[in-house]
Amino acid sequence: MLHELGFGGILFSPLVVLMPMAFILTAVTRLATHYLGLRRYIWKEAWFDVAVFVCYLAVIIYLFGD
Repeated sequence: MLHELGFGGILFSPLVVLMPMAFILTAVTRLATHYLGLRRYIWKEAWFDVAVFVCYLAVIIYLFGD
C-alpha cells in the first residue's frame, strides 16, 4: 500500500511523485514516435497520449507500490 508523504507537517499523495515520472515517460514515448514517423499511424493522437500516460502510471504504481 502506498503511503502519504509528509513534508513540514503537510501530507502529500504518493501520486505527487509518481505522476511526473509517468509524464516524463509519456513525453519520451511521444518524441520517439514522432521521430520514428509512427505518429501517422495513430488515429487520435490525444487519446493515444492519454492511454500511454495511464498505462505508464499503472505500471509505475504496480512497481513502486508495496
